[in-house]
Amino acid sequence: MIGIIDYGMGNLRSVQKAFESLGSQATILTTPDMIDTQVSHLVLPGVGAFGDGMTHLRDRGWIAPINDFYQSGKPMLGICLGMQLLMDSSEEDAPSRDQPIPGLGMVKGTVKLFAGDAYGPGKLKVPHMGWNSLNIQQDVSLFAGAPENPHVYFVHGYYCSPSDSNVIIATTDYGSPFCSSLKQDNLWATQFHPEKSQRVGLKMLENFAAC
Repeated sequence: MIGIIDYGMGNLRSVQKAFESLGSQATILTTPDMIDTQVSHLVLPGVGAFGDGMTHLRDRGWIAPINDFYQSGKPMLGICLGMQLLMDSSEEDAPSRDQPIPGLGMVKGTVKLFAGDAYGPGKLKVPHMGWNSLNIQQDVSLFAGAPENPHVYFVHGYYCSPSDSNVIIATTDYGSPFCSSLKQDNLWATQFHPEKSQRVGLKMLENFAAC
């Protein structure tokens, strides 16, 4: 069973419907105690601001169960904000770049703001919204059956900057290359929304469910 974490921030039903369309059983987890032995895969989705996301996870008691699930070795997937929350910290909502907001700390690195003005006014719109291609960096099971440089759907103003480049499995060019997907042990994450990326995104969700 695929468990989808409900912490008050995310298009949960879209993710659930995507898995169900593939024949996978998926349920929305409204409380941490719903993670039991029947949950074989865990998904952390998310739409919105990093600070609010961490507050909701903390207030609803999700932080320790998420870490415990990761330590169990079972497959876990972070989507969009869910990917960013996995990092050590984020510039979003931070008082300054010297005082970033702490994240889950499961992946070393930070979340940075796209510097739109650095590429000239009007040349790079922030947030990054719409279809863009992936530059696949590693031959991993998540991308099995995907076409070369597949196009996927993004909606975000911040991006992940992992400390270890070896965890980056795909990049996307937006002004300059950024990490658009990563893998660390049993943990997968996508900055894009596979559930909104039509056939290619559904294939990635199918691949994750098969892990």
